[in-house]
Amino acid sequence: MPDCLSKDGRNHKSFIAMTKNIHTEIDSDTMEQKKSAVGRRSFLRTAGLAASVGAAMAACTMEDHPNPSENTVKLGKGDVGVLNYAYALEQLEAAFYTQVVADFASDLTEKDKAILTDIRDHEIIHRDFFKAALTAAAPNDIIPGLTPDFSTIDFKTRAGVLGAAKLFENTGVAAYNGAGKLIKTAAYLVIAGQIVSVEARHASVISDLLDPFTDSFAGMEIDANGLDKAIAPADILAAIKGYVKETLDGSMIGQ
Repeated sequence: MPDCLSKDGRNHKSFIAMTKNIHTEIDSDTMEQKKSAVGRRSFLRTAGLAASVGAAMAACTMEDHPNPSENTVKLGKGDVGVLNYAYALEQLEAAFYTQVVADFASDLTEKDKAILTDIRDHEIIHRDFFKAALTAAAPNDIIPGLTPDFSTIDFKTRAGVLGAAKLFENTGVAAYNGAGKLIKTAAYLVIAGQIVSVEARHASVISDLLDPFTDSFAGMEIDANGLDKAIAPADILAAIKGYVKETLDGSMIGQ
C-alpha cells in the first residue's frame, strides 16, 4: 500500500491546509465559548476540539465506504497507517457514545447525560476529521466504515456505560501516546497531540463521574516518572478486537 501522504506533495499540502482551517475554527469558537462558559459542560466544550467545528467538517465528509468483502481491514503503512489507526479508534468511540446518547440508561443523572453528549460530539468530530483528511490526502488507502460489536457492554445501567467509557478513553490515550513516535510528519504529530489531550480530559471526567470522592489519580495509568502509559498499536488492536467485527491488521504501521 503506497504511503500517499508522504509521496504526493499535493495531497500533503491539502492535509496541512485542512488542519490550518480547523485550527482557525477552533480558536474562534473557543473564544466565543469562553465568554459564556458555565460549569463542567462548558469546560468540555472548550477542551480542544469544540462541537461546533462539526459544521466546518461537514462539507468535507462523505458517505461511509461499504464494508469490505473479506473480514480483514489493513491499516497500511507510514503516516497513512497511523492515521487509519486513529480513524479506526475514533470510529469505535463515536459509535459507542452515539449509542449511549440515543438511549440513555435510566439511572444516568442529568449531569451525566450532558457530559456524555458533549463527549459524543467531540468523538464524532475526531472521527470525521480523520475521515475527511484521509479522503482528501489518500482516498485510495482510507479504511472503510467499521462494524462495532458492543454486545458485551451493558448500556442499560450507569455503571455499565461509565465503565465502558473509562475503558475506551484510557485505551485511546495510551494508543495515541504509543503511536506518536511512529508519525513522520510534524504537522500530524501536532494534531495527534491536540486530540490526545482532549481524550485525556474525557478520561479524567469519566473517572470523576464514576467516583468523585477518591484521589483524582487513583487507578490512572501514570508511572513513577509522572508519565502516562504508551501502548503499541499491536497491543491496542488486540485489546479492542472484541469491539469490532472486522479484523484490523496494523502489522505495517511504522514501516
